Amino acid sequence: MNKTVNINLAGTSFHIDEDAFGKLSRYLDAIRKSLKGADGSEEIMQDIEARIGELFSEKIESPTQVVSLKNLDEVIAVMGQPEDYEVDDEIFEDVPPTSKAYTKSRGNASHKQLFRDVDNKYISGVSSGIGHYIGVDAIWIRLLWILLVVAGMGSPIVVYILLWILVPPALTTSDKLKMTGEPVNISNIERKFKEGFDNVADRVKNVDYDKYGNKVKSGASSFFDGLGNVIMTLFKVFVKFIGVLIIIVSLSTIIGLVVGFFTFGSIDFWGNSEITEYIALVDTTNVPMWLIALLSLFAVGIPFFVLFILGLKLLISNLKSMSSTVKILLIVVWALSVIGLAVLGIKQATEQAYDGNYIEEQAIEVRTGDTLRIEMHADKQYSYEESRKQGLKLKYTEDNKRVIYSSDILLNIESTKDSIGKIVIEKMAEGNNHLDAKKRAEAIEYKYSFENNSLMLDGFFTTDTKNKYRDQQIEITIYLPEGTIVYPEENTTSYYGYNSDFAELSDWDNEAHYFRILKNQTECLDCKEKEEIIEEADSTVIINSEKIIDSIKTIKNKNWEEEVKDGFKNKNTSSNTSKKTFTVTID
Repeated sequence: MNKTVNINLAGTSFHIDEDAFGKLSRYLDAIRKSLKGADGSEEIMQDIEARIGELFSEKIESPTQVVSLKNLDEVIAVMGQPEDYEVDDEIFEDVPPTSKAYTKSRGNASHKQLFRDVDNKYISGVSSGIGHYIGVDAIWIRLLWILLVVAGMGSPIVVYILLWILVPPALTTSDKLKMTGEPVNISNIERKFKEGFDNVADRVKNVDYDKYGNKVKSGASSFFDGLGNVIMTLFKVFVKFIGVLIIIVSLSTIIGLVVGFFTFGSIDFWGNSEITEYIALVDTTNVPMWLIALLSLFAVGIPFFVLFILGLKLLISNLKSMSSTVKILLIVVWALSVIGLAVLGIKQATEQAYDGNYIEEQAIEVRTGDTLRIEMHADKQYSYEESRKQGLKLKYTEDNKRVIYSSDILLNIESTKDSIGKIVIEKMAEGNNHLDAKKRAEAIEYKYSFENNSLMLDGFFTTDTKNKYRDQQIEITIYLPEGTIVYPEENTTSYYGYNSDFAELSDWDNEAHYFRILKNQTECLDCKEKEEIIEEADSTVIINSEKIIDSIKTIKNKNWEEEVKDGFKNKNTSSNTSKKTFTVTID
């Protein structure tokens, strides 16, 4: 059993194996010896330690994982050894001899990363960074920005500001090497640092010569640095605000989902409740409700959990990311949940893909001249209401049997040339095929009675719960001979389906009336007269009826000449006022 040691590299803590720690210490000591007496040796060591810390972070999957000796050997192979300096050979006698060759090949395969080159900037270093990334001199990038702004193509200024905000600056030696595509190893870090040191020394020597040449550049850089700081501050505040909103929304959703999962249907999730029974009536998958709830929790909850982590990262910049194992696990669970819900949804849809009907037809002894009374009936064990409503309810019969109850019934009255009337009851339902839909329709229980020219219709129907809810409904059509008089009770009004020829049956404010059945129309025999005022430009016509059927042949607006049938009379009610009034009375 090996001991572990906690170390800190460039502000990042690591758990490292004791053997690996000893080897790392010898490795760093060797580098210090090779750099002893060199200018900026401490800064070079800081960059080297920072790079080693980056490589360790890439090797481990979680903060608690221990850095092993194998991990260290891989890091040393990337960083290389200080072989160009006088180092005790015994210190690294256990290091693989192929590290230099590996470093070279690794360096040739390095890829550039996009950074802002703040050392060669005029405004923000975006152009210089892009130049390094694509291998073009920065002057051409700057000219391209100017041309785009002058040409007014797109929004180059907005794009530039976004790049300024989103692209990180190359501050460390490691970043600068990544920006130019050079391998980040000891020799390159030292070389890059010395180049920077030499550049500073040259600038100090030539300060008097370059002072005026760089004055404009320095002033522009200072102005845009200040502007950039203001923009960055505002952007950071905005990002923090967005992070807070994301955390509030995602956390609230997650809490709601968890609470809803454990209280699904009732306080006792595992018990039976009315809402779960309703869902069971609609569900066709025969999958336990808790499993559907669990799949829904994962399918909806995992994206909001990811949003919650994103919100935290916006607020806490150095927050450790989730390990690859956790990410893969979340993706797999979420994908399986979505696939499971999709499969259940498809199965649910196919169970209601087909329509079926079952028709019952029965003659009723009603002839021309007879009066038929129609009334809807409610069963008090189910409901006292006598009105049409869509949807379903769960009810108990007298013997405490659970049934599906619905009042989704349409009532139509039509004329027929037959000598006697008839009633046609069409039961409808949905199913996974036509035969299944027909069987479910046939299973609908509906009753009516006819006695002494009185038709008593149930205002509801029932079906067994085993038939499930499949949009069951009933359409009743009563065919009556022409000349029959029908008296629908007030409680039938809400059940009528729309029929333009017989619209009068439901147009009388729920009042019962006698109607004579004519060919494709009805005639009300006891409807009250209502006054309707029709205003023209300078006249008013008062008609004492709700309707006029072919009574007025022509009305000439200029001379107000009216030709009417027998029974109509034209009266002038006022001739001295500026507004003329005519009254037409229907006897």
